[in-house]
Amino acid sequence: MAEIDSLHHVTIPNGETLTYRKRTGGDDVIVLIHGNMTSSKHWDVLMENLHERYTIYAIDLRGFGGSTYEQRVTSIRDFSEDVKAVIDYLELKDFTVVGWSTGGNVAMQLCADYPNLAKKLVLFASGSTRGFPFHNPFQQRVKTLQEIEQDIMKTIPMQMMYDGQNREGLRLVWNSSIYTHKQPESERYERYIDDMLTQRNLADVYHALNQFNISDVLDGTNGVANIQIPTLILYGDRDLVVTKKMTDEIIEDFDGRATVVELENCGHSPLIDQLDLVVEHIEHFAS
Repeated sequence: MAEIDSLHHVTIPNGETLTYRKRTGGDDVIVLIHGNMTSSKHWDVLMENLHERYTIYAIDLRGFGGSTYEQRVTSIRDFSEDVKAVIDYLELKDFTVVGWSTGGNVAMQLCADYPNLAKKLVLFASGSTRGFPFHNPFQQRVKTLQEIEQDIMKTIPMQMMYDGQNREGLRLVWNSSIYTHKQPESERYERYIDDMLTQRNLADVYHALNQFNISDVLDGTNGVANIQIPTLILYGDRDLVVTKKMTDEIIEDFDGRATVVELENCGHSPLIDQLDLVVEHIEHFAS
């Protein structure tokens, strides 16, 4: 098994210092972008199991893991521009980018803004091309960051768990919404919870996802039209976080340009539910 490096640090032009993990391998390069409530740490099982022909980089987004959070994030593009700065620093070319959940939105924005940067895109249990709608307790779509910060149903309870270092509360959330079928082995799970508690930007992420829309409907930017590279949409059949409707929106907005694979008996963490299948599909597609 190839060894995963400890965190590397790079200060990017906007003054933030981003961290990343590297697994040395061959000439084929994969860049991994994590989702909300996670960081590069949550990619460990994939980095451990992908073939040695791949050199893998897993980046901590601003406000997650070891990365700084000097400036608040206002959009998914803030994240994607940070990722672009790290990619430029590493001088990466001809790579496959894999985005999980919120990381899928970041990867789509990156590929929409820089169409020739990556050679392939994997949307892995990804948020929709039309964002991740945030609703108030009356099921009305909210519009402002202030509304999200004051939300008593989702934001405030989750933020209280972070502020109180409530490990068991986070475990309950993940067991009820993500690890509904299988869980990581206990020591790994404890490391994941340690990792969750590094997040410093919860409301900002909710707001960025709520505003994101690269489709050509609902006043979207139609940035998805710029994504012409081979794309794989990989999703679980019982994902309780990203709904089937959201995945269908991605499929519709890619307008036949993407390969679509549904993973059976799989929720929002295919890495835990169906790791062998995930490895097989990513290796086949990235080759």
